[in-house]
Amino acid sequence: MEPKVIKYSRQREAIWDYIKNRKDHPTADTVYTYVKKVYPNISLATVYRNLMLLNDMGKLRTVFVGDGMVHFDPDTSDHDHFLCTKCGKVTDIYFDGKEETVRKPLDFEGKIERSFTIYKGICEQCLKKSPEI
Repeated sequence: MEPKVIKYSRQREAIWDYIKNRKDHPTADTVYTYVKKVYPNISLATVYRNLMLLNDMGKLRTVFVGDGMVHFDPDTSDHDHFLCTKCGKVTDIYFDGKEETVRKPLDFEGKIERSFTIYKGICEQCLKKSPEI
C-alpha cells in the first residue's frame, strides 16, 4: 500500500509556523486564536484536525497533563512535562538518562517503547510571586 499523499495547505503551514518553535505547549484554542488573525474564516475544527495531522506526521506530539485539554509540543524528543498547579503552565523536563529508566509493570508481558511522566507542583515564577507557598 502506498503512503497517503498529504496535499499542501496554507492554513496548515500557518499553524505549523505558529507552533514549531513554541515552548509553552499551546492548546488548539490558543493556536486557533492566533491563526484566525491570519485566516479569519478558519474553524477551530480545522485547526484541531491539522494539529492532529501534524501529530500523525511526527512533527509534534500531544501532551495530556490532566487539565482536561490536549496540549501540543513540537519537541518530539524523549522528555517529560511539569504542570504548575497554580498557573497551569506546562514546562519541558529533561533528564540525562541516568536517573530515568523504564520500569516494567507487574503482570505485563508487552514491550514498552516509550513512557512519559507528568510532574505536578508549583513553578518557579509562582513560587517567586508567593514565597509563602
